[in-house]
Amino acid sequence: MKKILLLLAEGFEEVEAFTVIDYLRRVDIIADTCSIKDDKSVQGTHGIIVETDKVLGEINDTKNYDGLVIPGGMPGATNLRDNNKVIELVKEFNEREKIIGAICAGPIVLQRAGILKGKEVTSYPGFENDLREGIYKEKLVVQDENIITARGPAVAVYFALKLVENLVGVEKEQSLRKDILLDMVEENIRK
Repeated sequence: MKKILLLLAEGFEEVEAFTVIDYLRRVDIIADTCSIKDDKSVQGTHGIIVETDKVLGEINDTKNYDGLVIPGGMPGATNLRDNNKVIELVKEFNEREKIIGAICAGPIVLQRAGILKGKEVTSYPGFENDLREGIYKEKLVVQDENIITARGPAVAVYFALKLVENLVGVEKEQSLRKDILLDMVEENIRK
């Protein structure tokens, strides 16, 4: 069974975190939420408080994880970026060529970790200059090798689907699209 680690810091964007967790779990991917502080209680940018599965101090071995996810939100993304253990984890996952997903302001963490050089990347509008080592694209979701980035809250569904596709394949991703009625929504938009 595939397994990802989703990092949460005070001020995370709830839609981006919860959508990813929910959709990954719907296709039987283990999605461990992890507070970057010693307390499992983390408050999102819109005041929603969650209790995480783990705290960062418990993560000593990442061999069992297939991916790492970084939601955006402010100051959540800067809190993640400024945490040295988070940066070490990002580097470790990248060295092992595991999936690394970052949405909204989250790619600033990847920039600080030094893993964006020459990689196509996107983010929430306005963070382009913070991602100077990457090749910035104004697309909803961008994948370059093991790194997946996305624009922001309204794109969380597509970001989660791209993670699902990479972790468990296109068939599961297509099945999930149908289960969440995304096909129906997209069909109605085209009319």
